[in-house]
Amino acid sequence: MPVPIKRHQSLQPLSRDHHDALLLCWKIRKGISKNVEAKRIQQYVDWFITEHLLPHFKMEEEYVFTLAQKNNPNVQQAIAEHAALVKLFNTGEKNYILLKSIADLLEAHIRFEERVLFNEIQSIASEEQLHQVTLLHNGISFCENEADVFWK
Repeated sequence: MPVPIKRHQSLQPLSRDHHDALLLCWKIRKGISKNVEAKRIQQYVDWFITEHLLPHFKMEEEYVFTLAQKNNPNVQQAIAEHAALVKLFNTGEKNYILLKSIADLLEAHIRFEERVLFNEIQSIASEEQLHQVTLLHNGISFCENEADVFWK
C-alpha cells in the first residue's frame, strides 16, 4: 500500500480541487457504464470545466508552477497536459470515446501533479511563497451541480 502524501497546508485547497476533478472522471465513467446519453454527460462536463477546471488551471499556471524553475521539465509537462486537456474540452459535441479520453487524461494528469509536481514544488518553495498561494486561491468550496445527476 502506498504511503499517503503529506501535502503542505497551502497546497491542500488545490489538492481538494484535484479530488473534485477525480470525481468528475468517475462520474463520466459511471455515466458511460449506465449508457447515459453522451449529451447529458457533456453538459455536466462543460459546466465543471468552466466553473472549476479552467480557473484551477489558471491558478496553477500563474502562481503555483512559477514557484519552480521556468524550464523545469515537470512544470513543462503539466502545462502541456493542461493544453491537451483544453483542446479536448473545446472539441464540439462529445461522444463516449471523447468523454472517456477526457476522463483518462485528466486522471493521469492529476496523479502526476499530486505524486510528482506538487511534491517537488513544496520541497523547493519557501514558506512565504507557499503562503502566497493560500492568499491567492479563491477559497471557494466545490458546489455540486445537481441539475442532472446522471451518475446516480
